[in-house]
Amino acid sequence: MLRDRDAIVTGEGLIFRVFGYLHPPAAYFCDIEYAPATIFKSKNPKAFRNQGPNVFYKFYEDEGWKFIRNKFPRYMIDHNMLQKKVIGVDHNFIQETRKPEEKLKRLVQTEHKDSLQSSMQNVLNIIASQSGLSAKSFGVFGSMLHGFHNPAYSDIDLVVYGKENINKLRLMLQESYEADSSSLHNEFETEESIKGKVWRFQNFTATEFLKHQQRKTIYALFDSPTERIIKTEFEPVKNWEEMRNEYNPTQRIVQRGWVKMLASVKDDSDAPYIPSIYGIEPLKILEGQRKASEAVRIVSYMEEFRLQVFNDETVYVEGNLEEVTSETGSFFQVVLTYCPRYYEQVLKATQTQTIS
Repeated sequence: MLRDRDAIVTGEGLIFRVFGYLHPPAAYFCDIEYAPATIFKSKNPKAFRNQGPNVFYKFYEDEGWKFIRNKFPRYMIDHNMLQKKVIGVDHNFIQETRKPEEKLKRLVQTEHKDSLQSSMQNVLNIIASQSGLSAKSFGVFGSMLHGFHNPAYSDIDLVVYGKENINKLRLMLQESYEADSSSLHNEFETEESIKGKVWRFQNFTATEFLKHQQRKTIYALFDSPTERIIKTEFEPVKNWEEMRNEYNPTQRIVQRGWVKMLASVKDDSDAPYIPSIYGIEPLKILEGQRKASEAVRIVSYMEEFRLQVFNDETVYVEGNLEEVTSETGSFFQVVLTYCPRYYEQVLKATQTQTIS
């Protein structure tokens, strides 16, 4: 079994990330993350990765989807519910799997760590001393999972497993950010975090983004006593017992048009994960089908809107209205995902004591 953030390596050396928890019986829906230089080269200066003599490039924005569609269509698989093909890997094409928790365990046990690995260990030690969480609650993803991180500039990317552990960690990080002597700081504490950033979202300002990111607390800067200030991310992933595969090939998801609406959040229990799911009560339809007034949830596949809003907040959402139909009935949801109107999508709090 694999889950969100686990990695799949194919015979060509392509590295995929398992996406979410909804999968057909004999395959995994994925994002494509890296490809060896023998089959793909990127012009993006941020994309280069090297593993000794082996060179890889990371995919950004939609270039991975275009690459798979044009060069490796075997990794476009049927999503019966959506009635279209999406990126995924059939079990038969899996050559190797890499799990964040297993990799972290090996790194912790490694006697001779490089400077980035040592900094990661320091972060884990701080968390253990202040929250009681052990390394068993965490995993490592990104370039460190695959062994091509660069100690001079790579980030610390950690997975945290389970809702209870996520809540403990977020509380501990918030307290740490408020302590003057702490070596962990909120990445989005100041506008420096978005300085120079090319901003494409049309209904979500950079200032609004900054304010929402501040209160998520899962994005940190670690002021290493022996090295540089290192970006450190904590990625929430479900425990095995929390997972439930909702893939139902008999269901159909039908597009019902673009919608703009105000809603009240009633259930934020799945807000930390990808997809982020928010149970809602619609308040006012500003544009789009009246059926949006029957929407029961917002589903976001976009990391920008993970942990975005919380219970009892009034929110503005703009995205695709979908009707999910089955033999037993149907319901409506607003979905934020990769689509032609990507940068028009938004989910933001409009009434809360935290954001003004």
